[in-house]
Amino acid sequence: MVNIKKLSIVIPVYNEQNTLVDLVGKVKAVDLGKIEKEIILVDDASTDGSRDILNQLQEQDAALKVFFKEANSGKGATLKEGFRHTTGEYVIVQDADLEYEPRDYLKLLRALEEEHVDVVYGSRFSGNYEDMSNLHYFGNKLLTMVTNLLFGVMLTDMETCYKLVPGNFVRELDIKSPKFNFEPEITAKILKSGMKIREVPISYKGRSHLEGKKITWRDGIAAVATLFRFRFTD
Repeated sequence: MVNIKKLSIVIPVYNEQNTLVDLVGKVKAVDLGKIEKEIILVDDASTDGSRDILNQLQEQDAALKVFFKEANSGKGATLKEGFRHTTGEYVIVQDADLEYEPRDYLKLLRALEEEHVDVVYGSRFSGNYEDMSNLHYFGNKLLTMVTNLLFGVMLTDMETCYKLVPGNFVRELDIKSPKFNFEPEITAKILKSGMKIREVPISYKGRSHLEGKKITWRDGIAAVATLFRFRFTD
């Protein structure tokens, strides 16, 4: 049985001033019972006022762990920095927008307890998803299909942000992908390690590029290349 005393929540931030306060409030409001929450925010050299907001949030709550990068380097590199500061038995990533619902942590933790697996993914496609563009829908489906073919698994949502992963595993990872191709890299390394992934349905409400979404079709091409790279090399 998995014994979790602390869940580390790593939040990468880049130009999210419009959603940051609400998001942190939602994360803090989730009641995990006896499980302690460790909230770690890493700013990837934002230029829109997010850094000022993070300073204010930390002044209001000293328990928040906030770190600032001096140069923008991408989501993967930002998470690598965040993972380094985690101390929880399990770690989950929370994007700084409002696309994902933090209350779904409870679903992932429950599956970890009941299903006796090592890793739990929150699947948008087996849950409720709204406002996902056709490009992102088919891109996500394609990347998941490539993952399944390469690794012999039956995932429905490889690109999900919600990956509940052992802390010791992510702290030892040498993440090579600095940008959005972090997702296929960590999935490849989880599967090659022999750990089992269980998926549970989660809620998702997408946003457009005008609203701040940053991933593009170029990131999809990079993700395919990353899957092949880490399938056949270490």
